Amino acid sequence: MVNALILAGADDDATKLGVPVKALIDIHGKPMIQYVIHALRTCGLVRKIAVVGPYHQLFPLLQNEVEYIIDDRLSIINNVLAGMEYFDKENDLLICTCDIPMITEESIRDFILKSQNLNADLCYPIVNKTVNQAKFPGIIRTYAALKEGTFTGGNLFYIKPHIIGRCCKKANEFIVYRKNVLKMAKVLGFKTLFLLCIKRLSLTYIEQRVSELFKIKARVVISEFPEIANDVDKPSDLDFVRKMLMDKKF
Repeated sequence: MVNALILAGADDDATKLGVPVKALIDIHGKPMIQYVIHALRTCGLVRKIAVVGPYHQLFPLLQNEVEYIIDDRLSIINNVLAGMEYFDKENDLLICTCDIPMITEESIRDFILKSQNLNADLCYPIVNKTVNQAKFPGIIRTYAALKEGTFTGGNLFYIKPHIIGRCCKKANEFIVYRKNVLKMAKVLGFKTLFLLCIKRLSLTYIEQRVSELFKIKARVVISEFPEIANDVDKPSDLDFVRKMLMDKKF
């Protein structure tokens, strides 16, 4: 079993979407974050759920849905650290964003189990472009052309709690740049950027480089569930997920 932390704090994307709190965007009568909570609850592998975001807006709707609601600390890393205060250190932590309403219990379960089998300190999911476009034709994502294929990044992190404190600064760069392939490569170093430009960057090299930077064991998980990789950043994304979730009931 793992604990889950949903990041629902201040987000520049909320302005683009015309809302003050992204997590509470209405999708067929339910706040977007509730789709994420439902998937976490029903996957069968999550023990407790905490949400970090604007407390006064979230509490009225989520007080009976999650174990903890923690007020926004105004940065992703500070929100992660705040969430960790409410969890024991014996259970691994699943971190996810609030804006992936198409996420399913199957996709979460698959990622958790694959991560646990790897016995790594940090696991991050990616989805092949072909898989993503086959399931969600027409959706626009950011992709990176790697040696093994073309991939887009997910919106989940599987983390061993003991590494979080010492990895905060560098982890913040990874989180901030997770949607910008070039900036992410710069964080990893010039060689990484060069290999990316000539399309010779491999998943093995990325794992080795991240492991060296953080002094941990980091692994990439290739997911066959594109729901993990499709978040709501702009109005076209919101239109897409509303269409896809038209018949979703829970």
